[in-house]
Amino acid sequence: MLKALALSVMLAAVAALPASAANVQKEPPSAPYKKVCTLVKLPCFIPSIGTLYVQPKTIPEGPWLAYDHKGRLVSTIYMIPIKDFDSHKVFADLAAPGGRVDHVSIDFNAGHPGVEEPHYHIVLWHVSKAQESLVAK
Repeated sequence: MLKALALSVMLAAVAALPASAANVQKEPPSAPYKKVCTLVKLPCFIPSIGTLYVQPKTIPEGPWLAYDHKGRLVSTIYMIPIKDFDSHKVFADLAAPGGRVDHVSIDFNAGHPGVEEPHYHIVLWHVSKAQESLVAK
C-alpha cells in the first residue's frame, strides 16, 4: 500500500508545478510559511531533514518545506498521522510547492514536537538521491 501511495504522490507532484514555485526555492519562503523552530521546540536545522518551514494552519500534514545549509529547497514533506491511514483518509492533490520531484521516500516517525502522534513522513525530494547528503549533517 505504501509503495502505491508513494507512486501516486510522486506522479501527482511531478504533474503539479504550481505558479508559486519560485517563492519557495530559496529560504525563507514567502508568507504564510513560518520557520518551524520558531513555532515548536525543535532545532533550526535537523540532520537528514534540513531547516523546516510550514504554514501553521496546515499542521500536521503540511506541506513542510526543507532547506539545506545554503538555503536551497531540497524537499517537501508531508507528515501523515497513522490514524489517518488506519481510517483510510484520502489525501488528494499532495502538491510539491518546489516543483520537480526527483524521488520519494516514506519514513515512520514515532512523534516529535509539532506532530506528537505517530506518523509517516512522505518526502518529495527535489534533489537527487546523491544530493540528499546536503542535509545529512
